[in-house]
Amino acid sequence: MSHSISNNPDREYPHDKLVAELISEHARKTPQALALASESQSFTYAELENRANELANHLQSLGVGPDVLVGICLDRSPEMVVAALAVLKAGGAYLPMDPSHPVARLQFMLGDAQLKVLLTQRNIAERLNPGDCTVVIPDEIDASSNPREPKAVPLTTDNLAYAIYTSGSTGQAKAVQLTYRGLLNLIDWHRRAFSITAEDRASQVASFGFDAAVWEVWPYLTVGASVHFPNSDTRGSAHNLRDWLVQQRITVSFVPTAMAENLIGLEWPTQTSLRFLLTGADVLHRYPSDKLPFVLINNYGPTECTVVATSGAVSPEGGSDERPNIGRPIDNVQVHILDENGEPVPADTVGEIYIGGSGLASGYLNRPEQNAECFVPNRFSQLPGERLYRTGDLGRYLPNGQIAFVGRADEQVKIRGFRIEPNEIVTALNRHPGVSASAVITRADNGAEKRLIAYVVGSGIQLTRDALQEHLQTYLPDYMVPAVFVEIDSLPLNSSGKLDRTALPAPTSANSLGDHVYVAPRTAVEKRVVTILAELLGLEKVGIDDNFFFLGGHSLLGTQLIARIRNAFDVELSLRTVFDSPTAAELSDTIERLLTREQQISAD
Repeated sequence: MSHSISNNPDREYPHDKLVAELISEHARKTPQALALASESQSFTYAELENRANELANHLQSLGVGPDVLVGICLDRSPEMVVAALAVLKAGGAYLPMDPSHPVARLQFMLGDAQLKVLLTQRNIAERLNPGDCTVVIPDEIDASSNPREPKAVPLTTDNLAYAIYTSGSTGQAKAVQLTYRGLLNLIDWHRRAFSITAEDRASQVASFGFDAAVWEVWPYLTVGASVHFPNSDTRGSAHNLRDWLVQQRITVSFVPTAMAENLIGLEWPTQTSLRFLLTGADVLHRYPSDKLPFVLINNYGPTECTVVATSGAVSPEGGSDERPNIGRPIDNVQVHILDENGEPVPADTVGEIYIGGSGLASGYLNRPEQNAECFVPNRFSQLPGERLYRTGDLGRYLPNGQIAFVGRADEQVKIRGFRIEPNEIVTALNRHPGVSASAVITRADNGAEKRLIAYVVGSGIQLTRDALQEHLQTYLPDYMVPAVFVEIDSLPLNSSGKLDRTALPAPTSANSLGDHVYVAPRTAVEKRVVTILAELLGLEKVGIDDNFFFLGGHSLLGTQLIARIRNAFDVELSLRTVFDSPTAAELSDTIERLLTREQQISAD
């Protein structure tokens, strides 16, 4: 089979009109139709057009034009969309800045992007101290005074539409620059794939600094539909968001993965307007129930590829051992799965995901070295200058042409010489009826070898380390079973709705789950062995059935265990023996056999 698949690799999409022109058409055709709505404000298409035109005129007077970035630091609201549309009308490209982010990060963006103009609120501007950057407060511009069309600016699909800062492996955020080519392709695919019409009512849930917000707005406004904004209390609660989606008659909604997993676990009224629940941003571990009145769509796409690169409906297959896949490439996008030498891997073989086609960003702003590293020549294309984006993600093509997401290449870890993908453990953990959500990371304490730590959110059933380890052993080899389980109320998420691993608490004796049953030592050898294990692992006590590796042991500690057993019993164990007999009872049996053999040899 082909190692690069696209639904319609050469599908034509309209690009003679850009986003602002398409929205202006609806302002002329249906001026009184609802465009944007929140609890506190709403705009018809005519109002959206007039306000955006006035602001665009002002921006042009400040020098905004093609490929000029304009910062927008506003709270989630219809005004935020007005500001973004005004930037596009002025011919510029908008750069969303989430006002909930730390001031230092926002100031870094201002300086790194060398912004000359910033659209924001008065109180935010005072906090930021933007220096030479011209601050524009949209609320203080009278839209009724001069709502004329801004001066026409010649633009092509190669011009920038927006830029978004994304965190990188380097530890420093970088701005990804996206063009109209990718945005128009996304809009056209989305409208066709989900049969979007002017009758649709979409939600705007994602943070403005997260690229999903691009997807939540422009495909709908360019077709004359309406976009609705839940308040922060609503968007933060699955129950509240479900009720709001039903009450507002939302037909298509995007929510980050963690929220989607909560929503599909709820009961829904059969009479609901919601047709599609779109999700993405993190690894989806759960399948929907066949009782849900809408279709769950799983999506995958780095910011560098204009929000969505692959997409697919998730069928109700709760019994499947595999995680839900990420679907197929969208129109005009190609996905190659390559090995370490850049060669295509066979179907069902894991490799790194490379993405080509219309959605690719023009590159990172002022990052030539990272551009060269991440955007590489596309040797699979006959067109000159074509590139591939190297995602750093691992995946495999399934025989049916869909793609299974495996994880991040840089999140894979080696434990005891075995390469482990933490998401595989999460999938198995989430099958436990007492676990509603989980995360698995590695930690290395005091310079020791890394060990697996599992964080679990309970569903009301009493959880113990013993029970969870026993559950995991039915699905995973021993080396993939975490040493420590920490129960938490909820998984910490960042502003993009992704798991915030840095916010997971360090394991302590207070927050870590204990064993269900402690079995005391019975023999003198067992008493000595559990004492050695407790001292070595820094534990108060160890039962004879406790697994050395599940308690946090690793190969480095294993060699120390062997040395202490040698000193205590004058017998020599191999590391292999510790791996094969990891409990105190098994180790004691082995020691007693060796001691008996030594006595027999001495007697002879």
